[in-house]
Amino acid sequence: MSEPGTAMHQIALWRRLLAEFLGTALLVTAVVGSGVMATILSPDDVGLQLLENSVATAFALGALILTFGPVSGAHFNPVVSAADWFLGRRTRNGLSGADLAGYALAQTAGAIAGSILANLMFDLAAVTFSGKDRSAGHLWLGEVVATAGLLLLIFALARSGRAAVAPAAVGAYIGAAYWFTSSTSFANPAVTIGRAFTDTFAGIAPGSVPGFIAAQLIGLITGVGLLLALYPTVGRAAGEVLVPEGVSARE
Repeated sequence: MSEPGTAMHQIALWRRLLAEFLGTALLVTAVVGSGVMATILSPDDVGLQLLENSVATAFALGALILTFGPVSGAHFNPVVSAADWFLGRRTRNGLSGADLAGYALAQTAGAIAGSILANLMFDLAAVTFSGKDRSAGHLWLGEVVATAGLLLLIFALARSGRAAVAPAAVGAYIGAAYWFTSSTSFANPAVTIGRAFTDTFAGIAPGSVPGFIAAQLIGLITGVGLLLALYPTVGRAAGEVLVPEGVSARE
């Protein structure tokens, strides 16, 4: 995901898509699995359940970025991939249109697989569609804020040459956004779809998914607009999201 000809672009597309699939799957497994475990360990304390869920997710996300970042950039999120493609168009950095389509499909498939894996690990039916309704204007606003803030963080780090701290920073942001947003910060269309496949603590009813995704797309537009206003040359850094320059996977 750097300029054409650099090490990141020399990594075969199938390897990058596999990394995005596995990374997103394991992220959703962490989100769903920690939510199930939290309800087992703290059945009568929703606040403690959310704390356990958010801490596990934050640490897992940071670890997964470190694991898969050198292969694919560790986007795990169609919104991040779309911003990478859009911002890098003029400078020919970041993802191509074909890469973007592949990333989004791999991420979505991975998210669904991650929910199924978590369900099976906790001896639940492989697919149990969630009944947790999350359709409300204030929740959608929370998703706009969470998504725009995530993009601002990721691309500001890349532009300023601090992409190396992205695993810790992004994990910390998502962990915090569990608490300061009304929606508990899904901020990810693929993860939103995946979480519809589990009727557990982290689930979302299928009927609530379109509203969340619409809000996330508004967050994408808002975040990209703010990035262009704050950092007019941010597109030059698109190839470093989320991996610092010079870091690549070796055979």
